[in-house]
Amino acid sequence: MRKTALAKIVSATALTAAAVTLAAGPALADPPVGTTPAATSIVGVGSDTIQAVFNQFSTDYTGTPKLYSWDATGTSPIITKTGATSIARPNGSGAGVSALESTTRTTVDFARVSSALPATAPTNDWYIPFAKDAVSWAAQTGGNAPANLTTADLTKIFSTCTITKWNQITDIPGYTGPATTIKAYLPQTSSGTRSFFLGQVGPAGACVQTTTVEENEGSNPLLQTADSIVPYSVAHFIGQVYGGHGSGTDVPGPLTVRQINGITPIDPSTHVITTPFSTSVFGRNVSDVVRGTDWNAGDAHATALKAIFSTTGWICTNATAQADLASYGFLHLATCGIPQHH
Repeated sequence: MRKTALAKIVSATALTAAAVTLAAGPALADPPVGTTPAATSIVGVGSDTIQAVFNQFSTDYTGTPKLYSWDATGTSPIITKTGATSIARPNGSGAGVSALESTTRTTVDFARVSSALPATAPTNDWYIPFAKDAVSWAAQTGGNAPANLTTADLTKIFSTCTITKWNQITDIPGYTGPATTIKAYLPQTSSGTRSFFLGQVGPAGACVQTTTVEENEGSNPLLQTADSIVPYSVAHFIGQVYGGHGSGTDVPGPLTVRQINGITPIDPSTHVITTPFSTSVFGRNVSDVVRGTDWNAGDAHATALKAIFSTTGWICTNATAQADLASYGFLHLATCGIPQHH
């Protein structure tokens, strides 16, 4: 039964990978070579999960000042815009927020974030949600993992370490796993996907592999084994496979995202995140973080931020922006542009 279930997943992926819906124009990774954004540009850093759609946004946004987004990985340090202080390239949601907090608008205007507003966030960190995502887990096609795991299984694999071998999984009907050791991987420590996933299954246990991986990249050889398992953004997977946006290392490779508690993450016919999965505890909002003082400054900079991120801004209302979100796997969010803060 396990092989049959996995075959269905693989078949659905193979049949629909060619049905590519491309957003308008090619997205840019980092500002174009030789181009330094102007001092007044709106520039962001941070999350790997939403960097691809923000690269597309930076291509499609035609407002003034321009919008730019620096990738999570690449050469470091970076000078984000004219007159900016040189900073280490922020890799992940946490690093993006730290860069925002440690600089001013002359260097960073917003942080891309795929984690929720933390209880300890400074009052000046304003989270502006713009889309819906979800986090599942992924494993190698044809490997030893089942098509479905329960939340309890994931807790025992990633946190309490009471399941360390596949044959210790006994609550999945029809599944009989081998007595091989599970290799549980997590993204790097600044990852919003990591923090969100562990928030649902429990703190990382000693059984998790000590080597971390870049999130949402099945191209990593460490993940290409029959026993590897890793959390994965469902929207990012959809964008890679069905939106045609995977390239270089930013591809799922042999990985497929799997069910949690018997809930399928991706609708096999429409290739969107299913409502039962997006409304489960594994559904999450993705956001941009701005300084509350910048948002409320009442000047040209505040106007520029709101023109992009507010409820009436470009991302929340523009048809091209909404098409970009869908192409990259994200769902429309009713609370788009409404700030959250302490």
